[in-house]
Amino acid sequence: MLRPIVRLGRLWLIAFCLLGIAQTGAAQQDTTLRLTWADNLLRIHADYLPGGSIEVWYLEAFCREGAHDRKWNETVVPHETRLVSQSDNPPVLQLESTIEPGVLAHHRIESGTDEVRFHIALTNPNTEFADIQWAQPCIRVGRLTGLGQKEYWKRCFIHTEGGAVFLNRIPRNEEALYRGGQVYVPHGVDLSDVNPRPISRVRPIFPIIGCVSGDDRWILATAWDRTQELFQGVITCIHSDFRIGGLAPSETKEVKGKIYLLRNDADSLIDRWRSDFGK
Repeated sequence: MLRPIVRLGRLWLIAFCLLGIAQTGAAQQDTTLRLTWADNLLRIHADYLPGGSIEVWYLEAFCREGAHDRKWNETVVPHETRLVSQSDNPPVLQLESTIEPGVLAHHRIESGTDEVRFHIALTNPNTEFADIQWAQPCIRVGRLTGLGQKEYWKRCFIHTEGGAVFLNRIPRNEEALYRGGQVYVPHGVDLSDVNPRPISRVRPIFPIIGCVSGDDRWILATAWDRTQELFQGVITCIHSDFRIGGLAPSETKEVKGKIYLLRNDADSLIDRWRSDFGK
């Protein structure tokens, strides 16, 4: 369990459990996460969460290769996304992105009681290779953590050899083309092909990044079946950025991902990830 406090007094723990039971009963009246999308913002609504919803900049960017050592505007591939359809029962969004030079991405986003599922099919209808290497869903967690830009990252975590670790307990690098934030790169990913922000020397053992809510009751975490980088950003956000790897002429690729909203139990998060992604 990820908590700033290691031990809890017995009376406080009993009170906490009783409160949790009462709040769980209230939440069960409407357990399915609700979804809306407008102006490139996906909103995940749940009344029981601090702030009432989670905002995701979906998608912030599609990116070319060789991103780390050049200006960001030379890496970003222009794109436009539109809402195709929306259903509330069950909650399903269908989106379509057009990415230069005419690559199409079809997004199916659906929610359950404690997760949001993403399925993306990208197709290159052109006769030339499309250098679209990875993409960025930007999850804003300021309201969930109850903290601003200077503090929120202390409630965010990745998994290292020592288990789930808060980011303020991991040595930070401050040198890069752009200052601020921190990039955590899974093994096997080329360091020249990630965000031009500071790269941590600590590599995550699982491609998962998350945070703990300000009331210590919830974990938000995110993962994809193919991960380019994990990123603690500069607008109270966290990223699990997914890899595409470019598209050959007439090629279609599929990518799948999830956002989890779970009770504060780091072990159950890993169990879910292993079950969902076959790791």
